[in-house]
Amino acid sequence: MPADLLEKTFRYERLLSAALEKAVPSPIESSHMMNVAKDFKRMADSYHKDGLHFMDQKDYVNALASFSYGHAWLDAGAKLGVFDVDDNILFTI
Repeated sequence: MPADLLEKTFRYERLLSAALEKAVPSPIESSHMMNVAKDFKRMADSYHKDGLHFMDQKDYVNALASFSYGHAWLDAGAKLGVFDVDDNILFTI
């Protein structure tokens, strides 16, 4: 049975929203790695906003892609160690 596009899109939006709240930058404020953490979080937030826009347009394929890309930025940051996360459901840690 194929995946339900609407269900998956809404689920991924919720996951990205939760991950954005939990992804706390961990490097020293004045360090290069803090800039990396801020860039990663900014990208994730931008993809989240894009996804919400696509949902408003009922373009669920692009919304799902945006939420997936946004989450990938946060997951990469968690793996790199620039976010202090302890949730192995939302992040690959």
